[in-house]
Amino acid sequence: MPYNKNMYTTGYYKEPGPKLDEESPFESMLERFRFAAEVLELDEGMFQYLASPVKQVTVSIPIVMDSGDIRVFEGYRVIHNNLLGPSKGGIRYAPDVTLEEVNALAAWMTWKCAIVNVPFGGAKGGVRVDPKQLSDGELERLTRRYTANMLEVFGPDRDIPAPDMNTNEQIMAWVMDTYSMNAHKTETAVVTGKPIILGGSHGRKEATGRGVVTVTLAALNKMGILPNKCTVAVQGFGNVGSVSAKLMYEQGAKVVAISDISGGYYNENGIDIPAAIEYAKENDNSLEGYPEAEKISNEELLQMECDVLIPAAKEDQINRENAGNINAKIIAEGANGPVTANADSILEDKGIMVVPDILANAGGVTVSYFEWVQDRQGYFWTEERVNRRLNRMMRNAFDNLFEVRNEYDITLRQAAYVFGINKVAMTLKLRGLYA
Repeated sequence: MPYNKNMYTTGYYKEPGPKLDEESPFESMLERFRFAAEVLELDEGMFQYLASPVKQVTVSIPIVMDSGDIRVFEGYRVIHNNLLGPSKGGIRYAPDVTLEEVNALAAWMTWKCAIVNVPFGGAKGGVRVDPKQLSDGELERLTRRYTANMLEVFGPDRDIPAPDMNTNEQIMAWVMDTYSMNAHKTETAVVTGKPIILGGSHGRKEATGRGVVTVTLAALNKMGILPNKCTVAVQGFGNVGSVSAKLMYEQGAKVVAISDISGGYYNENGIDIPAAIEYAKENDNSLEGYPEAEKISNEELLQMECDVLIPAAKEDQINRENAGNINAKIIAEGANGPVTANADSILEDKGIMVVPDILANAGGVTVSYFEWVQDRQGYFWTEERVNRRLNRMMRNAFDNLFEVRNEYDITLRQAAYVFGINKVAMTLKLRGLYA
């Protein structure tokens, strides 16, 4: 039976999510999933299977604080799908993290891995905590207890976590050590994003930003725009945004605007990105007071006229309210979900090419896969080899999606969901269901 938009009211998703003008990241993902299901004519059973997470785990994490008091935090791990291989996804620490958010991010990881032809399924984890309020010792105890609670979930052949929002290579080292102590052997392949000395990969920190730039250059080529003739605005100056800005700068692009939590900074003649990165490092990782540019708002940055806009900050930055004011020719989504589903059609009507997050920021999971392979082999690659293989996989993925885009006469985002979901659906049909 062909798919219809009301099918998801049965099974795991009993009721439709919020209206599109009030959508959550999960609803944005599901709305795009519905479209791909229509294109692929998925039957109801296939739709329900692919929309539903394989496993959701919620745990209490009690730790002894430095004061001697006991506090209990809540942690999550969602395995959305593991048909293509072990599930893969980061762990985020944030005071507002929710199970719904983790569900959406886990689903995005499924399609992301399928799109870049990485043999992983999708997963995501989170702990509801403000890590800035914890000491290093408290953070370590939290991480180790969370890992201990997930020992039956994690594993190099089952589920492989990685850094995400407010987590880093030190936290991954604690995860690896806790798992290894319980496995009674050193198991470096249980996590990625580790320090290089513990089996991490060269090029991992820059991988997401490098992937963003690879697909941005591919999009510029399709539009006949030379990199050294284009203007770029980058929202967010963390790891992804700063690396993206630096690599575009090295391509000869004029980066006219950057921003972080302190606001936006604009220079019509172009910003010296290496100097801005150095300024932020010397200023507690902040651009506050950056003297070589005019102060603007983040909203002004998003709406300025430019060839390339790279939103690399938070989700839902471009929505129904401001999508009509976006003046970029290309949007390369460095962040997860920076464009809401209700903004997609507005941007399409304006002729803006959106390189979707599940392709644009897939460089991180691609090099995480490389790290996992290197750990399994016990043989490690040079950074030049890592970057060369990353660029090839990202460019191949872009070309695949562009073919689907042209075949169905749809947007690049729609093509990404059609390609990724079709790959997982075909895998399910070939493997069948174990009864």
